[in-house]
Amino acid sequence: MPHSAESAAPKRRPTLRMVADLAGVSTATVSYVFSGRSGSNGSGVAEETARRVLAAAEELHYRPNRSARAMRTGRTGMIQLSLHMLSDPWSLAVADAVNVEANRHGLTTLILADGDWHTALDRVESDVAYLDGAGHDDVARRKLADLVERGQRLVVFSEHLEPDGYDVIRSDAIPGCHLAMEHLLERHTAIGCLVAGAAVTGAAHGVTRYTPYLERLRAHGIEPDPAWTATFVDTQASAFQAAVRLLSGEHRPTAIYASTDFAAIAAINAAHMLGLRVPHDVAVVGVGNTPDAQLVAPTLTTVGPTDFYERQAELIIGRALDPERSAGELHEFPWSLHPGGSTDLDAPAPRPA
Repeated sequence: MPHSAESAAPKRRPTLRMVADLAGVSTATVSYVFSGRSGSNGSGVAEETARRVLAAAEELHYRPNRSARAMRTGRTGMIQLSLHMLSDPWSLAVADAVNVEANRHGLTTLILADGDWHTALDRVESDVAYLDGAGHDDVARRKLADLVERGQRLVVFSEHLEPDGYDVIRSDAIPGCHLAMEHLLERHTAIGCLVAGAAVTGAAHGVTRYTPYLERLRAHGIEPDPAWTATFVDTQASAFQAAVRLLSGEHRPTAIYASTDFAAIAAINAAHMLGLRVPHDVAVVGVGNTPDAQLVAPTLTTVGPTDFYERQAELIIGRALDPERSAGELHEFPWSLHPGGSTDLDAPAPRPA
């Protein structure tokens, strides 16, 4: 059946004028509403008028032109996140918290998959960009300074950098790692370590998450057994395989200090597969206090800051919405121990399957 000329013609994209006509208001009013300035915050646009504008836009399937808005207001409505390991529960929790807070303010979150964060941020403008793996050498500092000079607002997660035209979020893991080890040493002496390989090699030249494992054992008069350190690369599969190796030996440890929560969860899963009871056959502690710590059985004992993800998200979105550009501040989040079932030997032992 032939199509009519009307049905074959492409549909006209709805415009600001069309929304204004349908709502019975001026285009300036529609612009105010979509800039987020309607209602009680000073534009003089009544809430009822704003609702009428939004209803008209929904009926017409109108979407604001972000490029035009950016030219007019100097804002893009975009939040960029550069996360070095997307599968890590820590990164997922950061992304989820920022996305929830961004949605509350009508902003869009973009996660950068490009490992070259400097090039990626240079190509796409945003109201603020968050980096969790910028590094702290001279090259990284020059790249950060270049982005700041170009006007990019930055929030950087770093245990080493100082604010320099950008905000720094510092949540030093090392004191928390000492807490994790002291917690295990209350009841265990045969403690294994599940740790990233880079942390083991780096410990020879500086402090890494492997350092507290060695230091706390020696402080208690225990010489670390090299056979009880199992290393992994930054994948959950690698951590699981390392945990299986660690727990399959004839003289396996009775507790595991894991340098990340995702490695600790991998250790719990490996123990289950090998028929070991957690914590009665092997206790497990993680590092990070990620939301996933509460989703595993038994729940994971972990160390980390409290309410970190929500508080960090509020800071990031606050910077995006701030009318004044900040010179940069340091925001510190201290760590504490968050007990879970994975080290609670007083809990009833699970029945054999």
